[in-house]
Amino acid sequence: MALNKSVFDVKVENHELLKLAYDAVLAANRQVGAKTLRRGEVRGGGKKPWRQKGTGRARFGSSRNPIWRGGGIVFGPLGIENYTKKVSKTAKKVALRQALTLANKAKKIVEVEDFAIKSAKTKDAVKALEDAKVANFRRILLVAEKTENNLRAVANLSNVKIVSAKYLNVKDILDADKIVFAKKQLAETTEWLKGDK
Repeated sequence: MALNKSVFDVKVENHELLKLAYDAVLAANRQVGAKTLRRGEVRGGGKKPWRQKGTGRARFGSSRNPIWRGGGIVFGPLGIENYTKKVSKTAKKVALRQALTLANKAKKIVEVEDFAIKSAKTKDAVKALEDAKVANFRRILLVAEKTENNLRAVANLSNVKIVSAKYLNVKDILDADKIVFAKKQLAETTEWLKGDK
């Protein structure tokens, strides 16, 4: 298997860019579920707890004041936070080339002629992986065409993730124990990533 050196054999001086690209994938997939209520959103507190003067106590207008138990939260999450990290297209491509280079040096990359399951059966997907001699690995990244049959065939394989060439990301590449490229997808990946832009 002849791999393009401008994509699979680049110089990796440090891992700072890889770390940034890896974190950007995690941040993009982060679920924003936490939400707290401000003092105006907490139910109740409409009546003044006690009169303004004459009690000897501090003045209060609402029992939903943040310093009261049951009151609102001052700087809590609102459920609209945006955790995504910006990575430029050029930097993303450089990071992908570096990740593929590390995978190539670790002998993780396998090329197959084609990965097209005709029957959409899991056993056929397992057979194809066995033929590629990668079936026993814990995390397999399959870079192939995402046809309906392919997707259905690998859906029940928890150790296999299928992506098309243009949707490769640094996290999937670095996490995988083996990366299986269909010949057509390998050519597409090489064409996409070679060069400076």
